[in-house]
Amino acid sequence: MKVRLAIILPLAILIGALFTVVLVFRPRLTPVERGRRIAEANGCFGCHGPEGIRGVFNPGRPEGKVPDYEGSLMMYASGEDEVREWIHDGRTQSRRDSKSWQADRQRGILRMPAYGERLSAREIEDLVSFVMATAGLPPPEDSLALQGRDRAVALGCTGCHGMGGRFARANPGSFKGYVPPWDGPDFPELVRDRAEFGEWVERGVSERFRRDALARLFLRRPPLKMPAYAKHLEPGDIDALWAYVQWLRARPARSD
Repeated sequence: MKVRLAIILPLAILIGALFTVVLVFRPRLTPVERGRRIAEANGCFGCHGPEGIRGVFNPGRPEGKVPDYEGSLMMYASGEDEVREWIHDGRTQSRRDSKSWQADRQRGILRMPAYGERLSAREIEDLVSFVMATAGLPPPEDSLALQGRDRAVALGCTGCHGMGGRFARANPGSFKGYVPPWDGPDFPELVRDRAEFGEWVERGVSERFRRDALARLFLRRPPLKMPAYAKHLEPGDIDALWAYVQWLRARPARSD
């Protein structure tokens, strides 16, 4: 009996430790980031361009190119429901009923495929989330949050954090292997409050992380590192950026 316990107990401890490590390092992706990866894996960027922001030329169509998600979306979809129809059916009901649109579609070289039988309902919902986020829709209702979103673009934050700060682009060597999105479940582990957020923005690291040896190790390893913006901020920038982040995080979102 003692021999069995001597074997089982360490094994149970090891399994528990491994399980904890898996939980800690497990990626927890938002619907927007899952949608971005689904779009990439299913060829969407082949026509709509990198991350859907630069549609390729489409000879034969009156507009001459495939629409992008960033600037052209509302010319083709009035909201989430029609985005969902485009993905599921390759067209919306209103387009299906339009003879002139059907004729234009036939003249075009490239045509939107229907993904309804290829993707699950959840994958389609994630794609909808990604497309809407890339389009910047819906925009913040609060003027300070809207200012924060625009300042994030002007300061280059969206280069690493993605459109609206909502992507989880690869960052090998970092704790989770990606740049954390501002509306993701990893964010509170990095930023506890407005004060820490200000430290990250101004100095490129919070005081709490700067003092932690393990945190410093993970901050040194990846190629993408948070820059210090102290010399490039305008009065009120941190308040505006924080308002935008808080607006993002107040929106309901599913995650893994």
